[in-house]
Amino acid sequence: MSDIQLEDKLGTSWRKPHFITNPALRWAVIAGFVAYMIAAVMTIEVDWGRVYEGLDRGWAFILAFTSPDFVSRASDIWAGLLESIVMTVAASVVGILISIPIGLGAARNIAPLPVYVACRGIVAISRALQEIIVAILLVAIFGFGPLAGFLTLSFATIGFLSKLLAEDIESMDRVQAEAIRASGARWMQWINYGVQPQVMPRLVGLSIYRIDINFRESAILGLVGAGGIGATLNTAFDRYEYDTAAAILIMIIGIVMALEYVSGIVRARVQ
Repeated sequence: MSDIQLEDKLGTSWRKPHFITNPALRWAVIAGFVAYMIAAVMTIEVDWGRVYEGLDRGWAFILAFTSPDFVSRASDIWAGLLESIVMTVAASVVGILISIPIGLGAARNIAPLPVYVACRGIVAISRALQEIIVAILLVAIFGFGPLAGFLTLSFATIGFLSKLLAEDIESMDRVQAEAIRASGARWMQWINYGVQPQVMPRLVGLSIYRIDINFRESAILGLVGAGGIGATLNTAFDRYEYDTAAAILIMIIGIVMALEYVSGIVRARVQ
């Protein structure tokens, strides 16, 4: 596509950046980027002896997928899996219920300024803290176990769902909402009949998607002691029981794929 065609397509006056049109400057930028990448790689300390030893362990782990062991630690695997499922469902339900009022408050077109600022602050704090950091903090406070994982997943769900719900409310069709308001409806009636029908399909789809994310996150949180199947997986790796670890990962992958399939069906039906 020529510059003239691109300009006609965009409807604006578009010009190539100077470093693209100037060959010398272009090669200088490329050379600087390559030099930076080389310098960055050289600063990484690599223990090649440790890497060589790890290759045998990595190959042994890959071979374990050909003969996964679902039997030797079946009780631990099923207990950890059940704990992850309970954590996922409980945290998702609590997080979604809390996210709805916060999402309403974080939408500038329906919330007063003080409420908007407070809710946006909650969303910002929740999104700023990564799940693993929150889990480490809560494990230090509440000790090892699923309580820390449940609180972590609930906290993460609030930031995720509230932000997307607020953005969906802000971009909704105002004509329908204003028509309900003009009929003399109270605020709750306006939300119920003017806002809720427009955002409900999106809310259901995002909620199902968040359940999928929470289950995957529960496996990671167990590595820091926040309960779930991740704790069993970490123990299997510590004992070099690669066949058991392979069995756990296969079960996690299977459940995630099943959740993805179900969430796709639900989102297609509600949308």
